[in-house]
Amino acid sequence: MSATRKQDREILRLAVPAFGALVAEPLFLLSDSAIVGTLGTAPLGGLGVASQLLNTLVYLSVFLAYGTTAGVARQIGAGNVRAGIRQGVDGMWLALVIGVVLVVVGLPLVPWLVDVFGASQQVDPYARTYMAISLFGVPSMLVVLAGTGVLRGLQDTRTPLFVSLGGFSLNLLLNAVFVLGFGWGIAGSAWGTVIAQTGSAAVYVVVVVRAARRHGAGVRPDVAGLRTAASAGASLLVRTAALRIVLIVGTSVAARMGDAEIAAYQVGFQIWSLLAFALDALAIAGQAITGRYLGAADVARVRAVTRRMVVWGVGSGVVFGLGIVAVRPWLPSLFTADPDVRHLLLASLLIVALLQPVAGVVFVLDGILIGAGDGAYLAWTTLVATIVFLPAALTSYWAGWSLVGLWCAIGLWMVTRMVTLGARARGDRWLVTGAVRRAREDAPAT
Repeated sequence: MSATRKQDREILRLAVPAFGALVAEPLFLLSDSAIVGTLGTAPLGGLGVASQLLNTLVYLSVFLAYGTTAGVARQIGAGNVRAGIRQGVDGMWLALVIGVVLVVVGLPLVPWLVDVFGASQQVDPYARTYMAISLFGVPSMLVVLAGTGVLRGLQDTRTPLFVSLGGFSLNLLLNAVFVLGFGWGIAGSAWGTVIAQTGSAAVYVVVVVRAARRHGAGVRPDVAGLRTAASAGASLLVRTAALRIVLIVGTSVAARMGDAEIAAYQVGFQIWSLLAFALDALAIAGQAITGRYLGAADVARVRAVTRRMVVWGVGSGVVFGLGIVAVRPWLPSLFTADPDVRHLLLASLLIVALLQPVAGVVFVLDGILIGAGDGAYLAWTTLVATIVFLPAALTSYWAGWSLVGLWCAIGLWMVTRMVTLGARARGDRWLVTGAVRRAREDAPAT
C-alpha cells in the first residue's frame, strides 16, 4: 500500500466518524429551526439570537475539547495512556465547574444579553425564553466537549459519533413532541434540547470513568490538574473569543437590519455551521494525528499528513459548495414561508457556497496547529483576522448592503485566516515534539 493511501486511510478512519459527531450540534439547531419556523418569523429570529448567545458561552470553552485532544494524543504517542486519561478526567471536572458558574452568572443577565443583540420587540421575548431555559443545559454541553476531547485524543472518534446520533435523535423527537404535540412553543424546543444534552453528557461520563478504571487512572477532582487544564487552554480561549466576536457582531448586524434579515441570517448561518463542522471533521483528525506523531517525535509524518489533509480540505470544500448550489432553489422553503426571508436566504447561499474551499483550508490548518499545541500563534492571528472583519461588517450595515455585504465581510475574514495559517504551516516553529509541549518561543513569527 502506498504512503498516500495509508495517510488517507488514517485520516478517514478518524474524520468520517468525527463528521457525524461534529454535525450533531448544528443539526440540533437546524432541527430546532425547522420546527420553530412553523411558529412564525419572530420565534425563528428569537431562536437565532438566543442560539448565538448560547454558542458563545459554550464555545468560549471549546479548549476543553481541543486542548484535551492535543494533550491526550501527545501522551498516547509517547506511550503514556494512564497520564493521558487522567488529563482528560481533569478536563471534564473543569467543564462541570465552568458550566455551573455560567448558569449562575448567566440567568440574571439574560435580558441584558438579548438587548445587546438589538433584537426587535417582536423577537425579544422569544430570545429571552429560549436562552433562559437552555442555560440549564450548558454544564452538560461542556462535559460533552471535554469527554469528546478525551476520546479523540485516544484516537476514538466512533464513540462520539454514536453518542451524537443518539442525542440528535432524542432532541428531534422531544422538540416535535413538546412544540408540535404539546404546544409549548419555543420553550418546548429549549427543554427538548436541554434533556438531549444532559443524556449525552451522562454517556460520556460513563465511558471515560470505565476507561480510567481500566488503566488505573484516578477520577476524583484534583486541584492541580484543574489548574493545569485551565492554564493549558488560555491561548485557545483567546482564539475562540476572537472567533465568537465575529459571530456575535454578524448576528447583531443582521438583527439591526430587520426581522427578515435576522431570520434569514439564522438559517444561513446554521447551514454554514453545519458545513463548517463537517469540514472540521478533517481538523479533528489533524488534531489527533498531529498530537500523536509529535508525541512520538515523528516530524516527517506530521509534514506528510499536513500536506495530504490540505488536499482533502480543498476537495471537500468544492464538493460542499457545489452541493449548496444544487439544493439552493428548494432549501429556503424548508424553513420559512416568508417571501422576504426566502429572497434574502437565496442570495446569501451563493456566497456561502463560494467560501467552502477557503473554509476547507482554514479548518484543516487550524486543527493541525491546535494538535501541535500552537495556541499562541492561533490566538494572535485570529485577533488579526477579527480586526480585519469588524470594519467590513459595520460598513455593510451603514452602507445598506444587506446580508450580501455581511457575508462578504465574513469571506474577507476567512481569507485572512487562510493566509496567516498557511504562512505558519510552511515554517517549522510549530513542530515541537515530546509528550508535553514546551514551546520554543512565544513570539507569533511565522
